Amino acid sequence: MSARTRDEKMTVKEVIADLKVAPSTFYRWRQLGKGPRAIKLPNGDVRIRRSEYERWLAEREDAA
Repeated sequence: MSARTRDEKMTVKEVIADLKVAPSTFYRWRQLGKGPRAIKLPNGDVRIRRSEYERWLAEREDAA
């Protein structure tokens, strides 16, 4: 995987589609501090670095 692909910014829609969870679930995780670290853009949109998303998923796997 190239560095560019690894640092790709994912939308919330892409993350919830990959996780197969409701948007409300994802936003609740964020509110509780249990979601992946995100970048909030000036227009209010949220992006998640693919590398951060993959790291967060790996932590969940270890905890299972």
